[in-house]
Amino acid sequence: MNKVNFLLIAISVSVVLLGVAPRSCVAQGSWEILVENAGIASMHAAVTHFGTVVLLDRTDIGASQIALPNGQCRNDPNDLTLKHDCTAHSVLFTPGSNNIRPLTILTDTWCSSGQFFADGTLVQTGGDFDGNKVVRYFAPCPPGGTCDWVEATDQHLQQGRWYATNQLLPDGRQIVIGGRDSTAAEFIPANGQAPVNLPFLQQTRDAQMDNYYPFVHLLPNGNLFIFANADSIQYDYKTNTVVQKYPTLPGGPRNYPSAGSSVMLPLLGFQGFGIAQVLVCGGSQYGAFLNPASFPPATQTCGRMQVTDPNPGWAIENMPGRRNMGDMILLPTRDVLIINGASDGCQGWGNAKTAVLAPFLYKPDMNTGNRFSTLTATTIARVYHSTANLLPDTRILVAGSNSHQFYTFTGAFPTELRVEAFSPDYLSAANQKFKPTIANAPAAIAYNSAFTISVTVPTAPQGTLELNLASAPYVTHSFAQGQRMLNLVVTSQVFVRGGGVQITAIAPTNAVIAPSAYYMLFVVSNGVPSAAAWVHVG
Repeated sequence: MNKVNFLLIAISVSVVLLGVAPRSCVAQGSWEILVENAGIASMHAAVTHFGTVVLLDRTDIGASQIALPNGQCRNDPNDLTLKHDCTAHSVLFTPGSNNIRPLTILTDTWCSSGQFFADGTLVQTGGDFDGNKVVRYFAPCPPGGTCDWVEATDQHLQQGRWYATNQLLPDGRQIVIGGRDSTAAEFIPANGQAPVNLPFLQQTRDAQMDNYYPFVHLLPNGNLFIFANADSIQYDYKTNTVVQKYPTLPGGPRNYPSAGSSVMLPLLGFQGFGIAQVLVCGGSQYGAFLNPASFPPATQTCGRMQVTDPNPGWAIENMPGRRNMGDMILLPTRDVLIINGASDGCQGWGNAKTAVLAPFLYKPDMNTGNRFSTLTATTIARVYHSTANLLPDTRILVAGSNSHQFYTFTGAFPTELRVEAFSPDYLSAANQKFKPTIANAPAAIAYNSAFTISVTVPTAPQGTLELNLASAPYVTHSFAQGQRMLNLVVTSQVFVRGGGVQITAIAPTNAVIAPSAYYMLFVVSNGVPSAAAWVHVG
């Protein structure tokens, strides 16, 4: 046996035993302004499988700062502010060129919800006023195309949805849960099924309505984890049954308007994708929304729970500082970035006065007490109505912030039209010697099947390269709807000439583990991820 073969066998054994690749040290990261004026403030954002980013605001705000294309205008007799409006309230951003293209939204998308279908079409549901029951579709196109929003005329939501949450299901439908105007769930497409009432959403409403935008995660058994206010359940949507009620998370309310955030930590292939852990961080003190002039300190705690455990309970950790309105983003390294937000008050117009400018990094594989670090601060406040999305090039796109009813460019938190990117330390010059590049990857992978990709690595990896699949969520109001990450089992790693590596891995087991959709496939070497290859799963 030669030295190379022995090394590969040793690496394979280490992966079977440990299930994960070595992790890198933490450093600070950097910021860059990409666009000085995007024309709109981003209240909602989603990354398409062409790498473009859909940014959305609401319509009832008067004129934006970007015109609709080709001299178009929107004539809406129901608009509260500007019934003849020739400006856009949605744009398409192209990373790299940083081009902004206006899109056409007709009805009000204020505090709406969304998710991608399996074919990559973004489905956008509800809003306020004339948008309350509207279903909208955006079928993306390559950069330079003319794709635009289409608002369905033959399909509407059965109940008004404002501050609701969408989740893509294994059967390809989306479930739309809760919101201000409903405590029920319904499906897109409905296929004749009426909305189903969820008493849990009635039970978790308090005087300041702390159960808007419920945190929803699809569990490995096919049920839904639903968190609202400070409580959570496991819900079987197929039978409309609450399977399990989880312990109350201490520390006050966590959903809108108290504005914590949540992620389901990456599902690990070497565990059969069967162990699900949910992390909920930040929030506001109860009463902050009822007494907005008091600006009480935000919540500092996070709760982490293995929701698939037979006897689950919350483990409490402290963030480096207090934060609400923070967006929680799963990085390609399987770490969690907490970005944007404030250290006092709550969500709402003018309900916070102190922005948190520095992101927090949470490393779930570290021991308790060593998981958090504070990263480089931005100079731009991102409070109410901000967004943060993982890009295929591994940067975090940050946009929005408007704590006013209309566009207001004076005061402590002026309406923010700039778009910036945060580059974690894995993008630093010092780490480029470790950065892998995907040379070839399949366009689609079938469930539970082996697939092979070609990768180049400038420096030999310390251990087996790591493959992670990440969904493209719909981000709004401090929650990334449909965010999901899967760490795949690598079965072989063969070095070829010129620094190349052929990696064979096993695709996700089924549509419960990974609902059919486009995912970003990242390769991680020595804690440094590649840019993504888009792969259709299912």
